[in-house]
Amino acid sequence: MNINDIVKIQDVDLKGKTVLMRVDYNVPLKDGKVDNPKRITATEKTVKYLLSQGCKVVLIAHLGRPKGQRVPEFSLAPVAPEVEKIMGTKVHFGKDCVGPEALAAVAAAKPGEIVLLENLRYHPEEEKNENFAKELAKLGDFFVQEAFGTVHRAHASTSAITKFLPSAGGYLIQKEVEFLGGAIETPKRPFAAIIGGAKVSDKIMVLNNLLDKVNVLIVGGGMAYTFNKALGYEVGSSLLEADKIDEAKKVMEKAKAKGVKLLLPVDNVCAQEFKDGIPTITTENQNIPAGYMGLDIGPKTIKLFEEELLKCKTVFWNGPVGVFEMVNYSKGSFAIAETLVKMTENGAITIIGGGDSLNVLKKAKISASKVSHASTGGGASMEFVEGKELPGLTALLKK
Repeated sequence: MNINDIVKIQDVDLKGKTVLMRVDYNVPLKDGKVDNPKRITATEKTVKYLLSQGCKVVLIAHLGRPKGQRVPEFSLAPVAPEVEKIMGTKVHFGKDCVGPEALAAVAAAKPGEIVLLENLRYHPEEEKNENFAKELAKLGDFFVQEAFGTVHRAHASTSAITKFLPSAGGYLIQKEVEFLGGAIETPKRPFAAIIGGAKVSDKIMVLNNLLDKVNVLIVGGGMAYTFNKALGYEVGSSLLEADKIDEAKKVMEKAKAKGVKLLLPVDNVCAQEFKDGIPTITTENQNIPAGYMGLDIGPKTIKLFEEELLKCKTVFWNGPVGVFEMVNYSKGSFAIAETLVKMTENGAITIIGGGDSLNVLKKAKISASKVSHASTGGGASMEFVEGKELPGLTALLKK
């Protein structure tokens, strides 16, 4: 899928309409206030465009996992003041997202104002009921999809809603499709992917799909120990999926057959416990001694990865290469982040997909604006890269 496949808001006449817009405002709250407004500011361009068209903008979203129950700590009410501050116009809050209270909140708003409705996931029907989509559709004349983080879900507010309202993608959705679609289908080469994280089982599909696209594949994080075990190295008490060793071998065989350079850690920062602030050792090579677990890549690996990445014109990164949350094991992931910033400055396209990778940037105090694109949807970006159909995007395709 590429950017020209979907209907865009700027190609539709929306003047004066009531626009129902799905957003991803699943934001962290602290002491009853929004702790990090990044997901709200990500929708600012689209909301302000709609307001400039004289639209009444009705925002629907979820927060947390209330599992179909009205759980007070998952109310979107504390989010409304932050939306009002960022968007610079009055925000009405509706105490429900369907029914009389939702309809009354929409009716009370004037053109050029915003309505934020209560948590969609207070209703179990959001995840499985087309009639719920029909109820949502009563709230507007047009639907805009702007929640990339949920487009891989076949929910009422992501795909079913488009059966009842004409629909288009907002600017954030367009940016996601432009960067992810462009990177996967027509990348500037050499194209590298860095895939980290704990388990091979979580990433096997994306690894196999990327081998059809990339020139360089870097594997780090906990799953790298399964790969090194498959090569015959000792991994001590590191995270290991023994039942995935054959899968790792197949990935390495496929890489070789396709001429893809597959890089694994060549040294490791290890400790005897999964704990910060305790003595560590750095191995000389891939072998990890008995009683020790690998928790980060070592300095030789950092140098190896950096040198290879700096030769590339496009890079996609998903998943840390160590336990970055702990100071002792953060150097590897921070080094990857700093290398991507350097690549961006040199004109490369750098894309980060996934919440953990974005958290690396935050912990390293690196602004997401220092890379070409930081995807707002971890699961959705991975499924996009895996080549899966994303229901919320498919629903926006030009007929």
